[in-house]
Amino acid sequence: MAGLLNFEIIMNNEFKSENIRNVAVIAHVDHGKTTLVDFMLKQSHTFRENEAEMQQTTILDSNPLERERGITILAKNTAIYYKGYKINIIDTPGHADFSGEVERTLNMADGALLIIDAQEGPMPQTKFVLNKAIALGLKIIVVINKIDKKLADINKTLEATNDLFLELATHHDQLDFPVFYAVGREGKASKKLEDVEKSITLEPILEEIISFIPPPATDEGLFQMPVSALDYDSHKGKHAIGKIRRGSIKKGQALVLINENGQKIPGKAETIRVSHGLKKIEVEEAFDGDIIDITGFPNVAIGDTIADSQNPEALPRIQVEEPTIKIAISANTSPFAGKEGKFTNSRQILERLEKELETNISLKLEKIGEKMIVSGRGELHLSILIETIRREGYEFQVEKPQVITKQMDGVTMEPVETAMIDIPDEFVGVITSEMGMRKGEMMDMHSEGNGNTRLVYKIPSKNLFGVRNDLLTKTKGTAIVNIEFFDYEPITPAIAQLRNGVLIASEGGSALKYGLNNAQGRGITFIEPGTQVYEGMIVGENSRQDDIEINVTKEKKQTNMRASTSDVTLGALTPATIMSLEECIDFLEEDELLEVTPKSLRLRKKYLSHLERVRNSRG
Repeated sequence: MAGLLNFEIIMNNEFKSENIRNVAVIAHVDHGKTTLVDFMLKQSHTFRENEAEMQQTTILDSNPLERERGITILAKNTAIYYKGYKINIIDTPGHADFSGEVERTLNMADGALLIIDAQEGPMPQTKFVLNKAIALGLKIIVVINKIDKKLADINKTLEATNDLFLELATHHDQLDFPVFYAVGREGKASKKLEDVEKSITLEPILEEIISFIPPPATDEGLFQMPVSALDYDSHKGKHAIGKIRRGSIKKGQALVLINENGQKIPGKAETIRVSHGLKKIEVEEAFDGDIIDITGFPNVAIGDTIADSQNPEALPRIQVEEPTIKIAISANTSPFAGKEGKFTNSRQILERLEKELETNISLKLEKIGEKMIVSGRGELHLSILIETIRREGYEFQVEKPQVITKQMDGVTMEPVETAMIDIPDEFVGVITSEMGMRKGEMMDMHSEGNGNTRLVYKIPSKNLFGVRNDLLTKTKGTAIVNIEFFDYEPITPAIAQLRNGVLIASEGGSALKYGLNNAQGRGITFIEPGTQVYEGMIVGENSRQDDIEINVTKEKKQTNMRASTSDVTLGALTPATIMSLEECIDFLEEDELLEVTPKSLRLRKKYLSHLERVRNSRG
């Protein structure tokens, strides 16, 4: 690819605002956003040919959870250099549960690449991220990606994209957007569909970024920067990341931090860094419009303003949508408490959650007695947090998630969502039955013309717990479920328990094949032979609605009667159903807890003994 810059210029960061482009990459989950960014990094010669990154995929998704799940969770920024221009690329999450990440990082952009799958077309999160970008006045370049898919319908996708812009645009200029066609996994794109095969790079998109996306708008005056993200290292402490809105900054310059309360805290720019690929390069000076990383303020928070000490003025703080789901976390109280975790007490758990609030601006935290109530944008948002701290060595227990209601004009309102479900035609009846039980209101149903049907429902958030797993089970893994926040509406009555009852261990000890064989006569089991259990632990799901106690530690009685039918060898056990963290959380009922440790996930009753459960039973 042409247009390599002198490395000395890069090191000195000699880029003024007219030669900078700040571009966010936005898309629905799995529409190929991260793959396109990979090729931009590689094709712009950001890495040497012998560097490991040249052989990697999903380069920016460095978090282990991101690689495992194939989604972007944390927004990241990188930079490439092309034909005398510095292009800061901001990779954003595609899932609405991480709306805080999207909102704070789009504030650093002046334009966006909207990536849309040629087969799936615009999806709920496409609408979500585009709406955010349009509200901020960003210039949009559309990339119809994955045009090589067997079922790609490019004309239909383009038509649906035009309809989406018509719905969301607030000014006629926003309807004038360039469209590119791409095969992201091969790193090639073109403005004309027929030229894609001949293309060998993403250079046409880079050319359009330079010509169509405006340079950053800047004001005259002394240095001013809103803090849009934070980083941390043990040597320099907190790093404040943001786009310079005004002026320039030099290393050692006297600055003032203006926090949420309007306090002005003096400090200085101890270090200034800019992005080059995945690396951060330390520079002596940076100019308006660039995205930088500075140290010198240990108490900085997202939303604060850092400004020159001679004229410290605060910028408007980032506004983030309110949480809709909450979950109670507390110290583990099971008989196995403290055996598998490094951090186990309430103080340690609270400190870790408070630390998370510094960078995860969509989260809210409230302490009520021994419980820590964490509120977030959705189940995925909260489960990612739980999985993250679990892997860091924390041990705790969580309760069934709850929706967050609010009072409006004296009426209790609850969050309502839209669920878009794509399934093979044969499962339409199964889906309509399941969503009917969950009190979903069908908004749309139409055939996709390829043996698939798309159903759209409006449904209270509280009735959606566990819906993905149920629909995947009932459609043999073929359902594609996308959920998006719709609005608040008057609260509706709770629905009946959809799940069957559970099998509860009546005694502690080691689970044995004989005891588990008996349990499998009553339902499905969640544990293998040899698993240590305690009284009150949930070891399976009953085939009926009621809970039953069963002794899975029971041994087969020994007899001297060789011919006895009681001495017949037991058959092979059905393999245990091992649930993921999300599945365990979805499984919970009001009288149950999930014990979370770095090594184990254990479902249990809140009251472990039979006597306690009877005393505290409802009614």
